[in-house]
Amino acid sequence: MLSTELSSGPTLLRFPPHYVIDLSSGELLRKGEKVDELQDLPFRLLVLLVQRAGELVTRPELKNGLWPDDTFGGFEDGLNTAIRKIRIALSDSADNPTYIETIPRKGYRFKMRLAPPAAQRKMLAVLPFENLGGGPEEYLSDGIWGEMINILGTLAPQELGVIARSTMRKYRNTDKTIAEIGSELGVGYVLEGSVQRVGDRVRISASLVQVSDQTPLWAKPYDRLLTDPLAVQPEVATKIADSLAVELLPERRRPAVEPNSAAYDCYLRGRFFWNKRKEGDLKKAIEYFNRAINEQPGYAQAYAGLADCYAMLAWNTMLPPGASLPKARAAAEKALQLDERLAEAHTSLAFCRLFHDWDWQAAERGFQHAIELNPSYGVARPWYAFQLSAMGRHLEAVDEARRALRLDPFSLAIGASAALVFSLAGNHDEAVEQCLKTLEMNPTGFYQTHFVLGACYEVKGMFEEAVEALREAVKLSEGNPHMLAALGYALARSGRTEDASDIAQELKDRATQSYVPPYNIAMVYAGLARKDDAFEWMERAFEERSIWMIFLNVHPMFDDLRPDSRFKLLVERMKIPHPAA
Repeated sequence: MLSTELSSGPTLLRFPPHYVIDLSSGELLRKGEKVDELQDLPFRLLVLLVQRAGELVTRPELKNGLWPDDTFGGFEDGLNTAIRKIRIALSDSADNPTYIETIPRKGYRFKMRLAPPAAQRKMLAVLPFENLGGGPEEYLSDGIWGEMINILGTLAPQELGVIARSTMRKYRNTDKTIAEIGSELGVGYVLEGSVQRVGDRVRISASLVQVSDQTPLWAKPYDRLLTDPLAVQPEVATKIADSLAVELLPERRRPAVEPNSAAYDCYLRGRFFWNKRKEGDLKKAIEYFNRAINEQPGYAQAYAGLADCYAMLAWNTMLPPGASLPKARAAAEKALQLDERLAEAHTSLAFCRLFHDWDWQAAERGFQHAIELNPSYGVARPWYAFQLSAMGRHLEAVDEARRALRLDPFSLAIGASAALVFSLAGNHDEAVEQCLKTLEMNPTGFYQTHFVLGACYEVKGMFEEAVEALREAVKLSEGNPHMLAALGYALARSGRTEDASDIAQELKDRATQSYVPPYNIAMVYAGLARKDDAFEWMERAFEERSIWMIFLNVHPMFDDLRPDSRFKLLVERMKIPHPAA
């Protein structure tokens, strides 16, 4: 018989992104549902490894703990079978493991960090801020409320849990009491607030209430000039969060450097321009982040902002990856030297490891760690979803994209990113629907939404609609080469080969004067079915490590090239994990 002794500790063991081991029932749960693939010995083996997360568990320890002398069957075969079943249950890979790492000839290590027991975390709900003016300032109350949830989520996610914004929306204008809301959500604290504009000033009030006895623990008003609403939102939200930290997290580690007002103002303006995502705006954001660093050396968030800007310049094909991503990496590493728990910097560093290094394992660890540090940081999830898509793990990718949408449903960038993930997973109708929702919020604010929409229409055989959407993407992006290449591909697929050939030539001519990724030229030739030309430019894209190369194995535009031995060799050289992994 197998030993029934398990290490003492909590009855629920949680690990990202959505697994729970219930020791009392002997079940592994994924999103609350039992994983039927894991029973008996594999389950017990997983428990042993998880309870010693981060440690090497040697083969002799496993044999002594789970294979007593009277066990029927060989230890080696039994161990290998149990490990294989665990990996199947967790959708893990032996070659590129997320959870179970093999230490050759020694044993195994569970790589993922455990989440603390829920009972150890304080839980907070932030009610939608009330717009007392009742006028057009609702955007301001919504903005401050959203900033509150985002910033509070970064304080100490292991000690303070914050209910997601999507859940809290139903409590807008609610008649329910604090006690009723607290009971429904299982939280110990509720933050409520209001926004009122009078002339050119705005008063923002907030109060923290303890659910158990409805005792007000803290309350404070903030009066501000409303010259720059986009700056008021994060400023006040940050000040409220800092005050709440004193009440809820008295032991919270303070940042190494508190920014002065001038540095903080520059940082906020940098983030404002970063969110616009056009080349001129990104370069202006870099100027503001550098000003913030000059004002306050050691300002970690400003370095993280720099990293984000250089990452975006590469992603949007505005600079060669070799010119931008080393700068992104250096800024992210500097930010982490100053504050190792900064989720933004971990995300940017993982971005570099994925898109420039093609280090799939390190990148995934980085994205997961960023999400662990701040589950409310919506930017990390789309990038992680892109990696999962590129590796063919589409169910996980779609799940991450939907989580990002729930965190920030009004983000144009997240909306477009989620649509791309849906499309790569083959959910083209859902991708189109998401694009149309995003465009409804701002038809001209984010050209990449038109790009994804056009790509979806093209896959669906709706060539006129595809060309129309992609022409709009080219126009709004001011001729971005990736948008132009996507248009050329769609024209080629629709039979307008002469127009597509003209675009291929235009891209090659532009490449002599400014940066054009060789991947973009390969796109058009793939649409034209000129395989030799496509592979010539894909080889150049490989040498340059063009940003979009990570999607080589899953993007439908290369379906006709995929059987070619040259394509398979490219995938092997990039060490793209097999989709089954």
